[in-house]
Amino acid sequence: MSTIYLIASGDLRVSANRKCESEQLKMEQSLIAAIERLGGTVKRAHGYREEVGHSFIDSQKYGMEVFRGIPPKAPLIVAEAVWQYSHHVLHGLQFHKGPILTIANWSGTWPGLVGMLNLNGSMAKAGIKYSTLWSEDFESDPAFQKKLRRWMKGQKVSHDTSHVQRLKSVKIPSEAKRIGAGFANRLRNDKAIMGVFDEGCMGMFNAIIPDALLNQTGVFKERLSQSALYYAMTQISDPEARAVFDWYKAHGVNFHFGSGEENDLTERQVLEQCRMYIAALRIADDFGCHTIGIQYQQGLKDLSPASDLVEGTLNNVERPPVKSSDAQRELYAGEALPHFNEVDECAALDGLVTYQLWRELGFDPENTLHDLRWGRHYTGPGKDVDGNEAEIDAYVWVFEISGGAPPKHFVGGWAGTHSYRQPPMYFRLGGGTCAGISKCGHIVWSRVFVKGEKLRMDIGLAEAIGLPDAETQDRLNQTTPVWPIMHAVLKGVTRDQMMGRHLANHIQVAYAPSAKEARKALFAKAAAMAELGLKVSICGEV
Repeated sequence: MSTIYLIASGDLRVSANRKCESEQLKMEQSLIAAIERLGGTVKRAHGYREEVGHSFIDSQKYGMEVFRGIPPKAPLIVAEAVWQYSHHVLHGLQFHKGPILTIANWSGTWPGLVGMLNLNGSMAKAGIKYSTLWSEDFESDPAFQKKLRRWMKGQKVSHDTSHVQRLKSVKIPSEAKRIGAGFANRLRNDKAIMGVFDEGCMGMFNAIIPDALLNQTGVFKERLSQSALYYAMTQISDPEARAVFDWYKAHGVNFHFGSGEENDLTERQVLEQCRMYIAALRIADDFGCHTIGIQYQQGLKDLSPASDLVEGTLNNVERPPVKSSDAQRELYAGEALPHFNEVDECAALDGLVTYQLWRELGFDPENTLHDLRWGRHYTGPGKDVDGNEAEIDAYVWVFEISGGAPPKHFVGGWAGTHSYRQPPMYFRLGGGTCAGISKCGHIVWSRVFVKGEKLRMDIGLAEAIGLPDAETQDRLNQTTPVWPIMHAVLKGVTRDQMMGRHLANHIQVAYAPSAKEARKALFAKAAAMAELGLKVSICGEV
């Protein structure tokens, strides 16, 4: 193989790129050593730039400049140890004619695995051929090195997908099929509106569903502007914002306040989030939205505190009441307003269907997306899926997300909810998170995605378990300690099977009352999505 070119897509935010630079370079050093040991030669296609203080590709504009210097047929590696914006490099990958390999280090320090999965999902949607690999240690992992050697020889790199079954090959219980088909027909007949506050968050090409595909399900986009949301925030009175804040305190939310705006969470920041919460509900009501998504990461981040506390609150059935502007009606009374974090429209369709179908099934309808962030094997004491003390011996994933997780999912509910300041490297103006440790229980997980110009969904079962406080805290410290976390054990899906198949940074989760009910919900949801025109696959043991 000729000289391998290496690129690193990064964040749009300078502060994040500077903070993550050392971890990225450490990862690249180890990767390059592994490649050279196999006889390869690596050339980094872009270097450190004094004017920005890092060496990442940090914009689509700069990405195009970098790709002009890469031979079109050269072997190319996209190495990721951080969160990255896929549109920074997608244009070049779309036209590249040489073999492409995405690689991430198996580390929770920064969301490199999450970034790689987003890029993979974006390339799959765009029809770009690529291979993908990951490892905890590039220089001493024989399985990784074997597959890397294959790629360097120009051979195909594949992964085990024996855990995947097409829905049509699975026998669906008749009751679940009836429930799912009936639900799908009602959704198509009644229709629903997806409120999108500015599309394309953080370059997530994979998170945008083309209208022609989405509309066939009976769901239609209402394209909203975050500038309108910010204006609506300025129209919320101080007493209205204070009433929401007082509700939080009365329900036991633990706010971790400090005195400095730059690095601490302050009451002022939370009151601004309370304004955003009220404004979002009023705009959603004005447009008849059944679900909404706030992009936040671009634009609004320079005007207001983060939306995370707002998102988690919206996803919870029990939440601060909000009246219409004329004070005549309570908005969405007795219901959540499902919110899809980072305007991930695939999660929006999934979350909307889950919320409404779980309502029909009589289950708690709260659901959320999480990042498929990281994981490791755990052996030791803990709590099983039913909350009983037990010895755990399993691969336990860290599901973690900046915003959207509802307190209903947390141990202790609202009283178990903690709000910390968002990391300054991502969120200059702060704002509180909606954090907690997910309770034990039976989980249905899923992911809607676009591939081959078709809407698809993978779905499976998982167990949320409990781990000792020290292990939980270490996992938080290894990732982002101010975000909500779920300890998840996937049923019948190994780590590498999940990574080799999953075409997204996000995974949707919802609880069911028991193993039997989780299985019923899985098949009902699978049948509903199939009736809505999605290509559905069952993953793992069901």
